[in-house]
Amino acid sequence: MERMERTETADTEDRDAAEQHARAAPVTNRAMTTFSPADEEKQRGVRRMKLTATALLLFVALVYVLAKWASHQGAGAWAGYVAAAAEAGMVGALADWFAVTALFRHPLGLPIPHTAIIPTKKDQLGTALGDFVGENFLSEDVVRRRLRAVGIGSRLGAWLAVPEHADRVTAEVSAALRGALTVLRDSDVQAVVGEAITRRANTQEIAPGMGKMLERIVADGGHKRAVDVVVARAHDWLVLHSDTVMDAVHGGAPGWTPKFVDRKVGERVYKELLRFVTEMRDMPGHPARGALDRFLTDFATDLQSDTDTRARVERLKGDILARSEVQDLIASAWTAVRGMIVSAAEDERSELRLRLRASLLSLGARMSLDPKLQGKVDGWLESAAVYVVTTYRKEITSLITDTVASWDAEHTTKKIEANIGRDLQFIRINGTVVGSLAGLLIYTISRALGA
Repeated sequence: MERMERTETADTEDRDAAEQHARAAPVTNRAMTTFSPADEEKQRGVRRMKLTATALLLFVALVYVLAKWASHQGAGAWAGYVAAAAEAGMVGALADWFAVTALFRHPLGLPIPHTAIIPTKKDQLGTALGDFVGENFLSEDVVRRRLRAVGIGSRLGAWLAVPEHADRVTAEVSAALRGALTVLRDSDVQAVVGEAITRRANTQEIAPGMGKMLERIVADGGHKRAVDVVVARAHDWLVLHSDTVMDAVHGGAPGWTPKFVDRKVGERVYKELLRFVTEMRDMPGHPARGALDRFLTDFATDLQSDTDTRARVERLKGDILARSEVQDLIASAWTAVRGMIVSAAEDERSELRLRLRASLLSLGARMSLDPKLQGKVDGWLESAAVYVVTTYRKEITSLITDTVASWDAEHTTKKIEANIGRDLQFIRINGTVVGSLAGLLIYTISRALGA
């Protein structure tokens, strides 16, 4: 019973260890572990070339045997030449077979050092490839030289100058703008905008700026039109609401005064008030207008230099910004702006899209003709590309090394062999031919020298 429990415990531990190993194992790249129909066809081509190279090896071996047999049978000197060429061809074929096979697997299954290079050195090859790409393709000089040779500024300008291309860019920008505004939540944008406006307003004192603006307005006489409007409206209101004014005077009179006296006083006050407002309206040089000018001038000065006045304005500003009505105004303003932009982006004949299209066409025409602007655009693109490759070079090269490391060694070997193995088999064939020629040359020279 105890033995069965120990066995079950061991099995459970083995399963747990296997699951942990499976979770920890890197995920292999499906592109390298799956053979496509094209890969299958390439692999069949590799097999045919292997048979051809092997058949050539067997042929020179047979020639060597027959030449040796003929030499022993006294066939003549030619048999020695043929045997020497065939012997060297076999050596060359076997040496190249070993070299080609050692790339992908152990020859004859023997664990000979420095063989099966691709499956055993896959990760080191990936690292070396990543370093090579980083040093030779992602360097600042290479990027700048390549982009400068392309001449993106002039090409982009010529492309944008075509109306169809400008229409396409306008449509794409409009779609991107609509998408961005659709994805953004109104509450988030309103919170950000409201917080930004409030923070900017709280950090910047507005009284001095208001004072300078008011000072310029008074100096230019810009406030006089506002005074004209206010006085005219006051006159019209008094004409229409005479009873209201007199009732207000009656209501403020003591209770012991006779009513006819209160009425006379109310009428007198109303007439004087109407006369005063009428004179202010009709007389640009009225003393009250001059007094108002002096008051606004003094107030502008106080806003810039008086500590108490500036402090009161700041407190008033804080009270206004804290009111919910102001935040609601910001929210409604963003909603209105967003709706306006989305509608303009959707309408092909909107002023926004028409101006954007015209700007793109104008920019394209200038870029295609102005060498200075082309140089600026090329410089901006070069600087941006150099920044990306120098800042994220390690991340880019790690994509290569990590991808290679995630490949399964066996499937990676098969796929690489399927893609380049056919050309490598030509090395075996060439080795057989070159070896035969070299052996024939060496044997000929040896015979000529009497060796």
